[in-house]
Amino acid sequence: MRNRHAKILATIGPASRAPDTLRLLHDVGVDAFRLNFSHGSHEDHGESVKAIRAIEKETGTPICIVADMQGPKLRCGTFEDGKIELRYGQTIEIRQGTKPGRAGSIIMPHPELMKAMVEGTVLKFDDGKMQVTVLSNDGTVATARVDVPGPLSERKGINVVNTVLPMSAMTDKDRVDMAFALTQDVDYIALSFVQSSQDVRDARAIIGDKAGIIVKIEKPSAVEDLDSILLAADAAMVARGDLGVELPLEDVPVVQRRIIRKCRALGKPVIVATHMLESMIDAPTPTRAEASDVATAIYQGADSVMLSAETAVGRHPATAVAIMDRIIGAAERDPIYWEYFKSIQLPYEATAEDAISGAVRGIATKLDAKAVLGYTMTGSTVQRISRERPPCRIVGLTPNMRTASRLALSWGVTPIVTTDPSDFDDMMERVSDIAKDHLGLETGDTVMISAGLPFGVPGTTNTLNISKVK
Repeated sequence: MRNRHAKILATIGPASRAPDTLRLLHDVGVDAFRLNFSHGSHEDHGESVKAIRAIEKETGTPICIVADMQGPKLRCGTFEDGKIELRYGQTIEIRQGTKPGRAGSIIMPHPELMKAMVEGTVLKFDDGKMQVTVLSNDGTVATARVDVPGPLSERKGINVVNTVLPMSAMTDKDRVDMAFALTQDVDYIALSFVQSSQDVRDARAIIGDKAGIIVKIEKPSAVEDLDSILLAADAAMVARGDLGVELPLEDVPVVQRRIIRKCRALGKPVIVATHMLESMIDAPTPTRAEASDVATAIYQGADSVMLSAETAVGRHPATAVAIMDRIIGAAERDPIYWEYFKSIQLPYEATAEDAISGAVRGIATKLDAKAVLGYTMTGSTVQRISRERPPCRIVGLTPNMRTASRLALSWGVTPIVTTDPSDFDDMMERVSDIAKDHLGLETGDTVMISAGLPFGVPGTTNTLNISKVK
């Protein structure tokens, strides 16, 4: 049992790929692992999945696996001298093609971008280190003014700030990677550079119900279409790296808070990612600002916080996880943390699920209930309970291992794989055993049980029982 409610998602890379290291990361606090398909081979990712599932069996703890697609990453072409110097106020040419560029000329191997650029389009290079504004474009050659100068090396990334590009969030590479990831029974597919809800529907046509879909919000167009994108997805990630390049920096914290609140209202997990403990790639401790950043995401109600390079290539992957665990625990022990959740009015649907989940917080508070245990086939009711942020343990009881693994990403949820009870008396007996064996509760402690009668039928949650541990 973790002594916290928010979850930790860690990225696998050369620093953490060894099975013993993955086990260590899990033991010190990782609840979910991210496979970054921008790097590594299918063989590498397949071995990581195999090692994670082995840890599940050894520990009896469901672990969530997220396969993160690279997406349509735009990059400039090559240069005759390997790089060019962009000077402030200089007028440069941007040409479509594949031949190396030269001083004052950038080659663009993306015809979609050439077609989309109009007067006023802003391009940022190398994570925003350089910036140009398009002055004109005839479809083959565009001219642009350098606003932020610097040395531009070949194949550096391009961010288009104020233009919706006529391209899908899935590339041919993504489709191949996605097909492989689905053969590995990953729990979520993360879509990069989503621009509209159509991108999510296109992915759903391929994925079906084989995995959940996480939308990475990193484009201004995605922020503008946020409501419909979140409705179409199963979870979201605040991808602050590219989002911070394409939006004004001062807007990123505002957008982060907005995404977290909308996801919680929908009962869908939300992850805050990028640069959380960035200095720990090399240093054994984070900066005070980084610690505050992690705590802020927790105070805002994030389901999960993510480590990227810190665990993928960093020198101290296990220490980074342990420190993030401590920061989360400290924030959750603050009484103000719980007062915030009480102040937010959630929308409710006229369903038995929402009536039950809406009652859980009040009952837990008034009766000092120690846990709510929810029997679930799909995980939907348990996720609705999770969005309430009740001041007690949430246990998701399911016969479906993949449902359990997916629930490992949701705030406060301890997933446990178990068969459905045969009748009501059997359910009560099992709950007492689970409360003692897995939660450390004692005889006489108050617990709540949500279930659907008859047992084993998806979508029939209609019962909330208040009981004492026997």
